[in-house]
Amino acid sequence: MLKHRGFPSRLPGTDFQFTIRRDNKGGATALVSRERYADRKPADRRADAGFMAALWEQFGAEPFERGNLDAGRLSWLFGREVIPAEDPFDPASYDSLLKIDERRARASFPDAFDQEGGV
Repeated sequence: MLKHRGFPSRLPGTDFQFTIRRDNKGGATALVSRERYADRKPADRRADAGFMAALWEQFGAEPFERGNLDAGRLSWLFGREVIPAEDPFDPASYDSLLKIDERRARASFPDAFDQEGGV
């Protein structure tokens, strides 16, 4: 499992996790597209925006390996702002390649792109 050096481990000042420390012995948790409902808590929305800002700052528009990025946090963006970068795509692999759909990500999280350093 690739560890993304320099990527924040969590949203500063919170317990919202962005990375994992070690791989799961049973294999990677599969990525699924989670529905983001309009009544989500503001803290959850900030975590999504902070994670998107960190992804953009670290990888930009280039494909990136899933590695140690948290499956739960990725799943909130997967299938919309973060999409598979390879075909076939294995949602349960640490080696799978992802990329940011910049158009959708900018529409969903404009502050993650407008400010230096994100949210």
